[in-house]
Amino acid sequence: MSKFIYIFAVLTLLNISSLGQPKKVVVINVDGAIQPACSDYIRSGIEKATRENAECLIIKLNTPGGLLKSTRVIVTDILQSKVPIIVYVAPSGSQAASAGVFVTIAAHIAAMAPGTNIGAAHPVTLQGTQDSIMMEKATNDAAAFIRTISEKRNRNIQWSEDAVRKSLSITENEALKLHVIDLIAKDVKDLLAKIDGKEVETSSGKVLLNTKNTEIIDLDMTISQILLNILSDPNLLYILFMLGIYGLFFELYNPGAIFPGVIGGICLILALYSMHTLPINYAGLALIVFALILFVLEIKIVSHGILSVGGVISLILGSIMLIDVDSFGRVFKISWEIITTVVVLTILFFFFAITLGIKAQRRKPTTGAEGMIGEIGVAISDLDPEGEVMVHGEIWNSESLVGKIKCGQTIKVEEISHLKLKVSIV
Repeated sequence: MSKFIYIFAVLTLLNISSLGQPKKVVVINVDGAIQPACSDYIRSGIEKATRENAECLIIKLNTPGGLLKSTRVIVTDILQSKVPIIVYVAPSGSQAASAGVFVTIAAHIAAMAPGTNIGAAHPVTLQGTQDSIMMEKATNDAAAFIRTISEKRNRNIQWSEDAVRKSLSITENEALKLHVIDLIAKDVKDLLAKIDGKEVETSSGKVLLNTKNTEIIDLDMTISQILLNILSDPNLLYILFMLGIYGLFFELYNPGAIFPGVIGGICLILALYSMHTLPINYAGLALIVFALILFVLEIKIVSHGILSVGGVISLILGSIMLIDVDSFGRVFKISWEIITTVVVLTILFFFFAITLGIKAQRRKPTTGAEGMIGEIGVAISDLDPEGEVMVHGEIWNSESLVGKIKCGQTIKVEEISHLKLKVSIV
């Protein structure tokens, strides 16, 4: 009997101590494009909120759009979450554009700060050169996706579909009026006060929010997530890839330089890792590699510039095509400034290399037997017509091309045959 009393007392004390602890709210800050690092960060936030038995997870959102695949991953995680998810478009001046619309509508509670906007969720695919059938398929798929989310969260289905099909965008007040969002809050403290007492339905059932006097836990990105976020920039991918290729070229042409090879290898590995996170068009990648091959061949083969012209065209086309615009909004593309700079530097580099190569081919030989032609020496015996001469401190058998040459006369090497110099008088 005493054993049961002891267990009951322990449980009672644990319950009392837990009642004394403040409720927790986890807050994460998504500021930028929706991509793999972002989806991993949000998943980490959901897991953290679950472990901490938090009242909810608040996602502060400011995004211009992002990748289709990452958006679907985030929406799936939100819909399956056992912890209530509040998406809060903030601070003032922020937006939930394109992919951000899907994430916001998928939340258990959607909120916006004053001076924010939401909308323009039309998908972009196939590098901007879509045929009508493929574009229609992508749009219909996105429209069906957002209708499903809106219906599950009891939001404005018609506006959600129009945001996809017509790229509509609205302010926070219009969004509240159209029942796209649930409330407007000026900051996180105001948000917690307004959602207190609201009931939401998660994947594990209905949950009554108790967000008064809660402890706010800010969750930052891990180092790996930060690195992944940085490497998910297509401009950085492009620069790293080109630096990697150039570094390896330098090392191959100058074995033992070491530094270019090491830097090139690191850049190339980082570029390959970045390619894993971005929608790469392998035709564009092949064109860039082909362009570099043409430039190298131009150094080896005299094509009168044909290979160089082909290389420039291939490099430009490959750079444009490298990233598939497989996203909501054109947030993943290589800027024209970067492409232009890389192409110009590549042309200058290979033009310089080709010029040096041509000069080297035209330069008079300075070593070996061929390097003796045109050199000046002195006859150390009479040449009638054969004898000996001294050139560069070396004694050579020689033959006169101009008749008899007396010992001591200055001679010039005109030809060389079978290690015998044929000379004339200077």
